[in-house]
Amino acid sequence: MVNSKKDNKKVIYWLLTGCLLIFIMVFVGGITRLTDSGLSISNYKLITGTIPPLNEAEWQEAFNLYKQYPEYQKLNYHFELDDFKEIYFWEWLHRVIGRLIGIVFFIPFLYFLITKQLSKSTIKKSLVLMVLGAFQGFLGWYMVKSGLVDQPDVSHFRLAAHLVTAFLTFAATLWVALDLIYPDRKPIAFPKFRKWIIFSFFILIIQIIYGAFVAGLKAGLLHNHWPLMNEGEFIHHTVYVLQPFYKNLFENPSGIQFVHRTLAYLVVAALIWLWIKSKKLPLSSIQQKSVLSLVVIVFVQFILGVFTILLSVPLWLGLAHQIGAFLLLSAMTFTLHRFSK
Repeated sequence: MVNSKKDNKKVIYWLLTGCLLIFIMVFVGGITRLTDSGLSISNYKLITGTIPPLNEAEWQEAFNLYKQYPEYQKLNYHFELDDFKEIYFWEWLHRVIGRLIGIVFFIPFLYFLITKQLSKSTIKKSLVLMVLGAFQGFLGWYMVKSGLVDQPDVSHFRLAAHLVTAFLTFAATLWVALDLIYPDRKPIAFPKFRKWIIFSFFILIIQIIYGAFVAGLKAGLLHNHWPLMNEGEFIHHTVYVLQPFYKNLFENPSGIQFVHRTLAYLVVAALIWLWIKSKKLPLSSIQQKSVLSLVVIVFVQFILGVFTILLSVPLWLGLAHQIGAFLLLSAMTFTLHRFSK
């Protein structure tokens, strides 16, 4: 552990606190998505938006604003004020946590900067993290805007960008913290094995993107069978109905679910292969445990995915599956770091 004045324990705790808050934000964001609460607040006010409606008149004003947009007009026209308050809460909480993350990153950063507790390298990395965080906030509003025009749903492409940026911001923050927790720099002992970890990391990111596509298009409500998409069909005929064919990979809910299912097998196979290959290498104890953790988490995540499909995405399972992806990315980041430095 670092004990010098620069990059000390307080800096590490600051970064890990940021990781925890990003995790909480992703968790609340999952609830917001699964409860269809994300379009309940149709404007953006950085400061005053932190305070929710405080009396009946303010609640009615917020509700009247919501009524002007497609989600109310096409889906929730039966909503009363109490119904609106329920969905408003989750979107409000999600946004407040986002603002809190900004404060937790920026104010301690200024303090550490002024008191000269950051090395030049950590200052540069911290600035990158804050840019990522700001970009993540922008993508959140950019996503919401897509659901306020014609259709009562956000763009699944923008949803994927918003979610994946949150995951990558977390991974980057964790990486910077790990740089400080393990300050010793050693030559990369297993470069070929590390390349396979990077490949597995890349496949996992693609799988997370497709998970966001599935969420954005509600594709998890289709084909609720496993291992076949429907009884007797490994590939349902609706998977390839769009022309040209490539559109099925990005715009067809059935095609996207098929890709997500197939990539799940690839992720599991890649991590099992990593584990088998690791048995032949003289790894340190922490490297062995990090690779083993990947296999354990990916099996749990795979099972959660299967039951999420079979049970048509109940709230608790949808959340558990998203958390599983987050934990798997965390373990993958840690493993890659332990084979990089």
